[in-house]
Amino acid sequence: MKFEDIEIEDVDFGAMLEESFKKEEQGSNLVKGHIIKINEEEEQAMIDIGRKNEAVINLEQLKDKEGNLLFKEGDEIPVVITGNRGERPIVSYELAKKREAMNEFISEYNEEQEYIIEGVVTRKNKGGYVVECDGLDFFMPRTLSYLSAKNDVIGKKVKALIVKVDKEKGSVVVSRKDLIERDRARTQEIVGALLESKDPVVGVVKKITSYGMFVDVGGIDGLVHYSQISHKGPVNPAKYFNEGDEVNVVALEYDKKKRHLSLSVKEANPDPWNNINEILEVGDTVSATVSNIEPYGVFVDLGEDLEAFLHVSEISWDKNVKHPKDYLAVGEEINVEVIEIDRENRRLRVSLKTLLPKPMEEFAQNHKVGDIVKGTVSSLTDFGAFVKIGAVEGLLHNQEASWDKSVKAKDIFKIGDEVEVKIIKIDTDAGKISLSRKALEKSPVEVFADAHKVGDIVSGTIKDKKDFGVFIALNENVDALVRTEDLHPLKFDEIEPGQEIKGVITHIDPKNDRIRVSVRRLERQEEREALKHLNEGDEGSMTLGDLIKDKLGK
Repeated sequence: MKFEDIEIEDVDFGAMLEESFKKEEQGSNLVKGHIIKINEEEEQAMIDIGRKNEAVINLEQLKDKEGNLLFKEGDEIPVVITGNRGERPIVSYELAKKREAMNEFISEYNEEQEYIIEGVVTRKNKGGYVVECDGLDFFMPRTLSYLSAKNDVIGKKVKALIVKVDKEKGSVVVSRKDLIERDRARTQEIVGALLESKDPVVGVVKKITSYGMFVDVGGIDGLVHYSQISHKGPVNPAKYFNEGDEVNVVALEYDKKKRHLSLSVKEANPDPWNNINEILEVGDTVSATVSNIEPYGVFVDLGEDLEAFLHVSEISWDKNVKHPKDYLAVGEEINVEVIEIDRENRRLRVSLKTLLPKPMEEFAQNHKVGDIVKGTVSSLTDFGAFVKIGAVEGLLHNQEASWDKSVKAKDIFKIGDEVEVKIIKIDTDAGKISLSRKALEKSPVEVFADAHKVGDIVSGTIKDKKDFGVFIALNENVDALVRTEDLHPLKFDEIEPGQEIKGVITHIDPKNDRIRVSVRRLERQEEREALKHLNEGDEGSMTLGDLIKDKLGK
């Protein structure tokens, strides 16, 4: 309850009241009159009130809301004499109606019964204020008003208690002060009892706001702040209560200056964290209701006045969850596993995905290394592409994207592309799958092996030198190794990258992409080729000795 600043004046109440009555009584005689003439052009009527001169009255007072005249010439009406215009009295029918109504009210007034009026301050006078209620004017002395003289109170709605009725003068005195002080005393009594006992009491929800709700306890409104609704922490009361609901509350404190009563709902109910060990354990599966959804996770109601947090990473095994609302809805009931109980900070964390089958384990049960599968490129990186296969993702590394070592996955794929790949590794412990696209194609060595065999003479360009030999490029995609001992008669120290050399294929292993070439065997190979040519040609034209001498340059 909120009251205005109050100014109390040291005034003789008796003298002030008499002065007020005197002012109200000036020319206020209630008499009977007869309408002797109605002049609609001048909007006036002449009334015979038994005096020397007829009285005049404004015709507007004798009309209803639609503008129709309520009386005709010859009708008797009550009027109050309010003054004179020259020697002609001025009367009021409206004041007469009020005076008659007040007289009727006073005649029926029972002094043993309490009367509380609720009206509007219509005007001031020297002693106080006039309060109109149901067409009746009541006098409220300033010292009984609890209204500040500094403020404009005309038009203000007030409640007041009838404290004096003067039947002779037809006046009723009301006091706002008595009513307020009585309410204050009652408030103090109720609040004192609430604060002293600290026992929960039943209240009724009167109004719900964004910052809390007002609850009526024994006729007094107290505020339950939103932080005092639940042991879960600050909550929106509109999600838990409706206006008119009964609720158990405990009084926390009372601010006498502000006349503010603070209540608590959560203090009227047991705190579940006091015996959380008896309610929950890590690993428990519990039923929960989704209460709030945020981009970073979901809050779920576990009952028992407990709330838990379901992080976005714990909703699904899918690592690409964009927003929890794509998976859950407010009000939905789900089963979750308790994964953390933080007693110090009163926080619970739960998981939904731990109760779901692990996609990696399902994948491993249904697939094996060597299987050929189709998937969709989900993301591209500098080291390769991730391919989504059902509920899992596998890595297609750059070196497995193409046999061309200069090509990267992002050069040949875009996100959303469908690709056929071969599974080359499944690591369920690490949750990783390795894929290969080039494994579905013949390797450059396999293609080379289709056109060449051991013993063929080939030429290549030196690409790299190692302690154990040199690598030569036979074409753009095929390299071969020439071991150090197979370089003779070439000298290792004298050869340089970019130099072209010739040799004989000594080993082809397409499965492991290995080819070896020997320069040392080239001489013997050429000798065999020469002998073969000799044997197939004219035997008398050249002897073996001549052939050897030719080779030796002798």
